[in-house]
Amino acid sequence: MLESVTLERRSGAGPVLNAASFVGALALGVALSLAVLVAAGVPTKALFEELVVQVFLSPAGLARTVTMATPMMFGALAAALCLRLKFWNIGIEGQLWLGAICATAVALYDIGGPLRLPLMMVAAMVGGALWILPSVLLKTWLGVSEVIVTLLMSNIAYLLLQHLLFGAFGDPTFNFPTSPVFDDAERLARFGWGDVNAGVALALVAVAVAALTLGATRFGFAARFVGDNPRAALALGFPALRVLLVSVLAGGAMAGLAGGVIVAGTEFRLTQAVGLNMTFNGIVIAALARNTPAWIPVWAVFIAGLNVAGASLKVFYGVSEGIVLVAQGVILLALVTGTFVTTYRVRFARRGLA
Repeated sequence: MLESVTLERRSGAGPVLNAASFVGALALGVALSLAVLVAAGVPTKALFEELVVQVFLSPAGLARTVTMATPMMFGALAAALCLRLKFWNIGIEGQLWLGAICATAVALYDIGGPLRLPLMMVAAMVGGALWILPSVLLKTWLGVSEVIVTLLMSNIAYLLLQHLLFGAFGDPTFNFPTSPVFDDAERLARFGWGDVNAGVALALVAVAVAALTLGATRFGFAARFVGDNPRAALALGFPALRVLLVSVLAGGAMAGLAGGVIVAGTEFRLTQAVGLNMTFNGIVIAALARNTPAWIPVWAVFIAGLNVAGASLKVFYGVSEGIVLVAQGVILLALVTGTFVTTYRVRFARRGLA
């Protein structure tokens, strides 16, 4: 007779189980997603063209995907650096907006002369880091949940964004709440391939630095230890609070840099639509990458591809926003389930019959 069901964390999944769970989860998710799209009226013959060719195999489609994936890499780093320390950063969009606001302020007020563009990126990082600072201080000093604080800080950031766009940052020559267009000296260089710009190089450098820091330095070892067992880390003399503070501030800086890259690389102005859904995308990418920086670019391109394909389906086949989100969500849910299988095993305890 079944008495209880428990979950046990695996000490380590082998390469066969990892590969099998990933392939199986991806195949199941894609199959269910395709079924949803076919039921919504998308022709079967058009599925491969829209989901693969026009997203990953055509130069224009791949350029759109890479452009969209660039800020997602920063957003995923913002999530991963915090999640490794069991700090739930639900305010990535708020930190992104502050980064975009700070970068825009440098541009509009002509600060920095010839160094204005690098200063915009630095200001974006500082803005994001400062915006996440209250949440980590309140958590460590008063035990306040970071989920609540980061979420509320995002609401404040959006209200600040609107206040500035309808006031000091607003373009008086335009009827919509946007800032004036940036000058050429305030724009990230483009590579001549769609809208792909130098932001992708910054993102890859940030990923490489994070991967090396976490994988090959004392700080990285301390961060892994503190994240796995904070009480044991404190007992053994690890600087747990310092590690948490540095990691969380770095995460906020990455979110802020995402805002700076968006306004200087693609939008060339500050708008209300900057970085929407970045919290969701960043956390999903970080989860799929298992908070490992080296895998973040791969999953960022994958998630960006889903978004590009979804936009195309809405335009050319009249698929509703809800159906697109369901189709994307099915794939993501299947992949997250696959990571669960490789992380935990189910134990069934049976009670013998008397």
